[in-house]
Amino acid sequence: MSRRPRVVSPEEERLWQRVAGGAKPLAKKRAGKIPQETPKTRPRPEKSETFEIPEFRVGEKAAPSPAAMQDASRTTIRMDQRKFTRMKRGKTTPDARIDLHGKTVSEGRAALVSFLLNAHREGHRTVLVITGKGRESIDAGPIPQRPGILRHQLPRWVSSAPLDQIVLQCTEAHPRHGGSGAFYVYLARRR
Repeated sequence: MSRRPRVVSPEEERLWQRVAGGAKPLAKKRAGKIPQETPKTRPRPEKSETFEIPEFRVGEKAAPSPAAMQDASRTTIRMDQRKFTRMKRGKTTPDARIDLHGKTVSEGRAALVSFLLNAHREGHRTVLVITGKGRESIDAGPIPQRPGILRHQLPRWVSSAPLDQIVLQCTEAHPRHGGSGAFYVYLARRR
């Protein structure tokens, strides 16, 4: 369905003539070339900003990138800074401890949830969870696996339900208490 063109009425025509008749032309300037803006060029990256990927062969262990290491080390502290510093230096004594050595992933998670809920109920604040460092398997097979599955799963477990409501901080233990094979878990106050 197309529209018919609108017809201008005689009254509209008279009004237009009156407006156009009173218009004065602008001062005439010499028409010259309009200066065109030169396109801005983007600065090219310097040679030092390029990133090279090191050569990797199957069976080699990949080293984590420095950027990933910095992000992993920057954890948000949800507890008192002074207590956190003392805990990281191994100057606090854990109120309770659990050893997860030799447990499977499902057994370890069940034991951890039960232990932490009981520790929170009893009013403990700092507990030590010993996961072990894990060991290299003799025959890794075609799919590489990280050693220490419990050690890698623990931060996920404490940041998911039901433990996320009671755990304020989870950080690697001081060598005095097990180093990278153990974690300090700082619990919230009992309500």
